[in-house]
Amino acid sequence: MAKKLDRILVVDLEATCWAGEPPPGEVSEIIEIGLCVLDVATGRRLDNPSIVVRAEASTISPYCTKLTTLTQEEVEAGLSLGEACRILKEQYRGHERVWASYGDYDRTKLMQECHDRGVEYPFGPSHINVKTLIALARNLPREVPLDEALALMDLPLEGWHHRGSDDAWNIARLLAAILEGARR
Repeated sequence: MAKKLDRILVVDLEATCWAGEPPPGEVSEIIEIGLCVLDVATGRRLDNPSIVVRAEASTISPYCTKLTTLTQEEVEAGLSLGEACRILKEQYRGHERVWASYGDYDRTKLMQECHDRGVEYPFGPSHINVKTLIALARNLPREVPLDEALALMDLPLEGWHHRGSDDAWNIARLLAAILEGARR
């Protein structure tokens, strides 16, 4: 099957986290899949859902709520990882499109959790690491955090940093700027 190159699915994951080590028996797991659909031809950011994922082996710490704004109640009402991945595959055609994230954490975390839970991975092999791409495009000596990359590109942070849908929105904005620059 040929890849669809009309849109890029920009993804940002949020996971359970703690100020220090996780409590005994708890592990870091995905609690949000932020998505921003980027139209390649126009650079417009289209759909921008937040898919909240129900945690199976951990609770939401006060630190995690402060960082992401997600509460225990919101996460408990979320979808299973399998349902979330089914949306990415069926509604957004994730297995047919190029997808992107800021760094490699999101790709490896999603692959690992899908494997561990026996869930079908929703994406194909075509992944763009925007964190690396920014460093290469700007001839930086190292990769930089998202907020620093936005500042380098003179783009203000929109929304709440560490909320998946907002971070996906900002990552898509960076990617659109890089693609626009490449067309000149």
